Amino acid sequence: MKRNNGKTYVAVTGGIGSGKSTVMRMIEGMGFPVLSADAAARNIYDEPDVRSAAEKAFPDCFEGGVLDRKKLAERVFSDKEKLALLDSITHLAVMKKLFAEAERARGDYVFFEVPLLFEGGYEGLFDHIIVVLRDRAERIAAVVLRDGLSEDEVAARINNQAEHEKNCKAGHTVICNDGDLPTLQRKVNGAVHDITTKKS
Repeated sequence: MKRNNGKTYVAVTGGIGSGKSTVMRMIEGMGFPVLSADAAARNIYDEPDVRSAAEKAFPDCFEGGVLDRKKLAERVFSDKEKLALLDSITHLAVMKKLFAEAERARGDYVFFEVPLLFEGGYEGLFDHIIVVLRDRAERIAAVVLRDGLSEDEVAARINNQAEHEKNCKAGHTVICNDGDLPTLQRKVNGAVHDITTKKS
Protein backbone atom coordinates (compact mmCIF):
# COMPACT_ATOMS: atom_id res chain seq x y z
CA MET A 1 0.00 0.00 0.00
CA LYS A 2 2.81 2.36 -0.84
CA ARG A 3 1.76 5.70 -2.26
CA ASN A 4 3.44 8.36 -4.28
CA ASN A 5 0.54 10.69 -4.99
CA GLY A 6 1.55 13.63 -2.81
CA LYS A 7 -1.70 13.48 -0.82
CA THR A 8 -1.89 13.71 2.95
CA TYR A 9 -3.83 10.87 4.57
CA VAL A 10 -5.57 11.53 7.90
CA ALA A 11 -7.11 8.72 9.94
CA VAL A 12 -10.01 9.41 12.30
CA THR A 13 -10.47 6.77 14.96
CA GLY A 14 -12.07 6.17 18.36
CA GLY A 15 -14.09 3.58 20.21
CA ILE A 16 -17.61 2.49 19.33
CA GLY A 17 -20.09 5.25 20.11
CA SER A 18 -17.44 7.96 20.38
CA GLY A 19 -18.90 10.04 17.56
CA LYS A 20 -16.47 9.27 14.73
CA SER A 21 -19.17 9.23 12.07
CA THR A 22 -20.47 12.61 13.22
CA VAL A 23 -16.95 14.02 13.06
CA MET A 24 -16.55 12.60 9.55
CA ARG A 25 -19.79 14.23 8.38
CA MET A 26 -18.51 17.54 9.71
CA ILE A 27 -15.21 17.11 7.88
CA GLU A 28 -17.06 16.23 4.68
CA GLY A 29 -19.15 19.36 5.15
CA MET A 30 -15.91 21.33 5.15
CA GLY A 31 -15.26 20.10 1.61
CA PHE A 32 -12.75 17.31 2.21
CA PRO A 33 -13.05 13.80 0.74
CA VAL A 34 -13.90 11.22 3.40
CA LEU A 35 -13.70 7.42 3.27
CA SER A 36 -15.04 4.81 5.69
CA ALA A 37 -13.47 1.50 6.63
CA ASP A 38 -16.91 0.27 7.73
CA ALA A 39 -18.34 1.06 4.29
CA ALA A 40 -15.44 -0.70 2.61
CA ALA A 41 -15.97 -3.71 4.90
CA ARG A 42 -19.66 -4.17 4.05
CA ASN A 43 -18.92 -6.06 0.86
CA ILE A 44 -15.54 -7.41 1.84
CA TYR A 45 -16.89 -10.97 1.95
CA ASP A 46 -17.57 -10.69 -1.78
CA GLU A 47 -13.81 -10.91 -2.22
CA PRO A 48 -13.14 -14.61 -2.99
CA ASP A 49 -10.03 -14.90 -0.82
CA VAL A 50 -11.67 -13.18 2.15
CA ARG A 51 -14.86 -15.22 1.87
CA SER A 52 -12.98 -18.50 1.62
CA ALA A 53 -10.82 -17.75 4.66
CA ALA A 54 -13.79 -16.55 6.74
CA GLU A 55 -15.90 -19.58 5.86
CA LYS A 56 -13.05 -21.89 6.79
CA ALA A 57 -12.54 -20.13 10.14
CA PHE A 58 -16.25 -19.72 11.01
CA PRO A 59 -18.15 -22.44 9.10
CA ASP A 60 -21.22 -22.31 11.35
CA CYS A 61 -21.73 -18.63 10.43
CA PHE A 62 -22.31 -19.55 6.79
CA GLU A 63 -25.61 -21.25 6.11
CA GLY A 64 -26.08 -22.53 2.57
CA GLY A 65 -23.14 -20.41 1.51
CA VAL A 66 -24.76 -17.26 2.91
CA LEU A 67 -23.01 -15.32 5.68
CA ASP A 68 -25.04 -14.67 8.82
CA ARG A 69 -23.45 -11.37 9.83
CA LYS A 70 -25.31 -11.12 13.14
CA LYS A 71 -24.17 -14.58 14.17
CA LEU A 72 -20.59 -13.80 13.18
CA ALA A 73 -20.66 -10.55 15.17
CA GLU A 74 -22.01 -12.32 18.25
CA ARG A 75 -19.29 -14.94 17.93
CA VAL A 76 -16.31 -12.63 17.65
CA PHE A 77 -17.28 -9.78 19.94
CA SER A 78 -17.45 -12.10 22.93
CA ASP A 79 -14.07 -13.72 22.23
CA LYS A 80 -10.90 -11.69 21.72
CA GLU A 81 -9.06 -14.55 20.03
CA LYS A 82 -11.82 -15.10 17.49
CA LEU A 83 -12.07 -11.37 16.90
CA ALA A 84 -8.34 -11.23 16.24
CA LEU A 85 -8.71 -14.14 13.81
CA LEU A 86 -11.47 -12.41 11.87
CA ASP A 87 -9.54 -9.15 11.85
CA SER A 88 -6.49 -10.92 10.42
CA ILE A 89 -8.69 -12.10 7.55
CA THR A 90 -10.49 -8.83 6.77
CA HIS A 91 -8.36 -5.86 7.86
CA LEU A 92 -5.72 -5.89 5.14
CA ALA A 93 -8.33 -6.36 2.40
CA VAL A 94 -10.34 -3.42 3.76
CA MET A 95 -7.28 -1.17 3.89
CA LYS A 96 -6.36 -2.03 0.31
CA LYS A 97 -9.88 -1.06 -0.81
CA LEU A 98 -9.65 2.23 1.09
CA PHE A 99 -6.29 3.16 -0.39
CA ALA A 100 -7.52 2.35 -3.89
CA GLU A 101 -10.46 4.72 -3.31
CA ALA A 102 -8.12 7.38 -1.94
CA GLU A 103 -6.11 7.31 -5.16
CA ARG A 104 -9.23 8.48 -6.99
CA ALA A 105 -10.18 11.14 -4.43
CA ARG A 106 -9.75 14.79 -5.30
CA GLY A 107 -7.77 17.20 -3.17
CA ASP A 108 -4.54 17.17 -1.21
CA TYR A 109 -6.06 15.79 2.00
CA VAL A 110 -8.08 12.60 2.39
CA PHE A 111 -9.75 11.69 5.68
CA PHE A 112 -10.37 8.03 6.59
CA GLU A 113 -12.70 6.75 9.31
CA VAL A 114 -10.82 3.72 10.67
CA PRO A 115 -12.40 2.37 13.89
CA LEU A 116 -9.83 -0.41 14.39
CA LEU A 117 -6.76 1.60 13.45
CA PHE A 118 -4.67 0.71 16.50
CA GLU A 119 -5.95 -2.86 16.75
CA GLY A 120 -4.81 -3.48 13.18
CA GLY A 121 -1.47 -1.73 13.63
CA TYR A 122 -2.12 0.65 10.72
CA GLU A 123 -1.04 3.90 12.36
CA GLY A 124 2.08 4.06 10.22
CA LEU A 125 0.06 4.23 6.99
CA PHE A 126 -1.26 7.70 7.82
CA ASP A 127 0.33 11.13 8.05
CA HIS A 128 -1.93 12.31 10.88
CA ILE A 129 -4.29 10.64 13.31
CA ILE A 130 -7.34 12.17 15.01
CA VAL A 131 -8.60 10.32 18.08
CA VAL A 132 -12.21 10.98 19.12
CA LEU A 133 -12.86 10.47 22.83
CA ARG A 134 -16.16 10.33 24.72
CA ASP A 135 -17.33 9.31 28.17
CA ARG A 136 -17.91 5.54 28.37
CA ALA A 137 -21.46 5.84 29.71
CA GLU A 138 -22.40 8.21 26.90
CA ARG A 139 -20.88 5.84 24.35
CA ILE A 140 -22.91 2.91 25.66
CA ALA A 141 -26.14 4.94 25.68
CA ALA A 142 -25.52 6.16 22.12
CA VAL A 143 -24.92 2.66 20.71
CA VAL A 144 -27.89 1.17 22.58
CA LEU A 145 -30.08 3.84 20.98
CA ARG A 146 -28.48 3.52 17.54
CA ASP A 147 -28.18 -0.25 17.19
CA GLY A 148 -30.79 -1.62 19.59
CA LEU A 149 -28.19 -3.63 21.51
CA SER A 150 -28.24 -4.20 25.25
CA GLU A 151 -25.86 -2.30 27.51
CA ASP A 152 -23.97 -5.55 28.21
CA GLU A 153 -23.54 -6.22 24.49
CA VAL A 154 -22.15 -2.74 23.91
CA ALA A 155 -19.86 -2.99 26.93
CA ALA A 156 -18.49 -6.29 25.58
CA ARG A 157 -17.63 -4.61 22.28
CA ILE A 158 -15.97 -1.70 24.05
CA ASN A 159 -13.88 -4.11 26.11
CA ASN A 160 -12.59 -5.76 22.94
CA GLN A 161 -11.40 -2.47 21.45
CA ALA A 162 -8.20 -0.53 22.05
CA GLU A 163 -8.08 1.92 24.95
CA HIS A 164 -7.88 5.06 22.86
CA GLU A 165 -7.09 7.25 25.84
CA LYS A 166 -3.67 5.57 26.03
CA ASN A 167 -2.97 6.26 22.37
CA CYS A 168 -3.51 9.98 22.90
CA LYS A 169 -0.04 10.15 24.43
CA ALA A 170 1.55 9.36 21.07
CA GLY A 171 1.22 12.91 19.77
CA HIS A 172 -2.04 12.40 17.91
CA THR A 173 -4.72 15.09 17.59
CA VAL A 174 -7.45 14.55 20.20
CA ILE A 175 -11.08 15.66 19.92
CA CYS A 176 -13.10 15.25 23.12
CA ASN A 177 -16.77 14.78 22.24
CA ASP A 178 -18.11 16.10 25.53
CA GLY A 179 -20.55 18.80 24.52
CA ASP A 180 -23.27 19.69 22.03
CA LEU A 181 -22.94 19.54 18.23
CA PRO A 182 -21.89 23.19 17.74
CA THR A 183 -19.12 22.65 20.31
CA LEU A 184 -18.00 19.50 18.51
CA GLN A 185 -18.04 21.34 15.18
CA ARG A 186 -15.74 24.03 16.57
CA LYS A 187 -13.32 21.38 17.81
CA VAL A 188 -13.38 19.61 14.45
CA ASN A 189 -12.80 22.90 12.62
CA GLY A 190 -9.81 23.62 14.82
CA ALA A 191 -8.30 20.16 14.47
CA VAL A 192 -8.67 20.12 10.69
CA HIS A 193 -7.27 23.63 10.39
CA ASP A 194 -4.21 22.69 12.45
CA ILE A 195 -3.56 19.60 10.32
CA THR A 196 -4.09 21.21 6.94
CA THR A 197 -1.98 24.26 7.70
CA LYS A 198 0.87 22.42 9.45
CA LYS A 199 4.20 22.88 7.76
CA SER A 200 5.81 19.55 6.84
